[in-house]
Amino acid sequence: MIVLLVASLYRQLIIEQQNQVASHLASENQRYQQLSLTVNRRSFAAQIRAADPKTAFIAWRSSVDMVGALTFVPDNMPVLPETKDFPIFTGGPDKLHILTGGLVMTRYGPVLIATRTDHLATLIDKFISAALWAVGLTLGLTLALGYIFSKAILRRLVHYNRLSEQIELGQYDTRLPLSNKNDEFDMLAKQFNRVLDTLEHNLMAVRGVTDNIAHDLRTPLSHLRIGIERLEAKPSAELAGASADLLEELDHCLATFDAMLSLTRIEEGQQSLDLQQVSLQGLCEDLFEMAEAMAEAKSQRLSLHLAEDISIAGDKHLLFQALFNLVDNAIHYSPIGADIELRQQGKLISISDNGPGIDDSDKERVFERLVRLDPSRHLKGTGLGLSMVKAILMRHQARITLLDNHPGLRAEIQF
Repeated sequence: MIVLLVASLYRQLIIEQQNQVASHLASENQRYQQLSLTVNRRSFAAQIRAADPKTAFIAWRSSVDMVGALTFVPDNMPVLPETKDFPIFTGGPDKLHILTGGLVMTRYGPVLIATRTDHLATLIDKFISAALWAVGLTLGLTLALGYIFSKAILRRLVHYNRLSEQIELGQYDTRLPLSNKNDEFDMLAKQFNRVLDTLEHNLMAVRGVTDNIAHDLRTPLSHLRIGIERLEAKPSAELAGASADLLEELDHCLATFDAMLSLTRIEEGQQSLDLQQVSLQGLCEDLFEMAEAMAEAKSQRLSLHLAEDISIAGDKHLLFQALFNLVDNAIHYSPIGADIELRQQGKLISISDNGPGIDDSDKERVFERLVRLDPSRHLKGTGLGLSMVKAILMRHQARITLLDNHPGLRAEIQF
């Protein structure tokens, strides 16, 4: 880039000098042509003798001798505007001069008009020398800055590599540092830190799932072991009841694992959807019909409110399972005599109750796997219901939000 710039400047300098020489010679050409038309031969010769060599070198051969600053006319000189370079020797310190000139055809014969151009060549040489120095200094400065910049980049890369080794060793709380430059490395570090945040969150979730599995399955498995040990000591009349209790505990364990597998298949898209047009109004009517008896068994009031019907493309079985889980939770955790409302309006379905509700800090956490809030630990369940609900709704591009019902909880599903 620098070389191209210097070459362009050099070319512009040459063109400008050539234009100046041509313009000067054209001006002198016109002057002496007009002079020859207005004065006699003697006055013409006098004007040539009086010409200042600093302006132009003039030479004209009169009938007697050569008149002007030059004592000769080189051979094969062209007629202006064509020009030719030729040397002259002087007695000064600079003995050799280079002139550029041509002939002017006047009434008194040809007149040689020339101007010095060797000083232009000197100027060009100085320009070339200065340009070479400029290019050299620029390249040197560029290399120095490039070296400093590369060292800074390498230093950051080495630091990042050292931190990545710490992460590889299990220090998942390590984060890449950010500078105030907000450059590409900072953008990369921000993205990498977000990935680390997600990874750490997922690892904590896995640990939480493991703890919850151990907490939820330890009791039934312990009951199974103790029950099996005691079977031999029980009378034959009590064996059937004891076996039934053990089977119930085993079924609970198996239901937990089956729910986890189903949740994984739904989240990963491994379970295909049986898509069909589903009426949200009809879906809510089926839910009400199924859950009304459950609510009456706890002396609760379940009401249904329907508005404009909307049909969506979805898996009716999975959608019913998700919404029934929400209604079942409302019945399950609300006290005797509670009011539970199932409302559908367009693409919005809400399920509200006036039970104990959920703290704001837990409204997102309850959708995680095997999360069961402490007050509900004494109740049987897998802790996967709301996780399954969210997974099913996400597969149907729906969003679920838990809100306060003042008192109680309101679950809103927006399709």
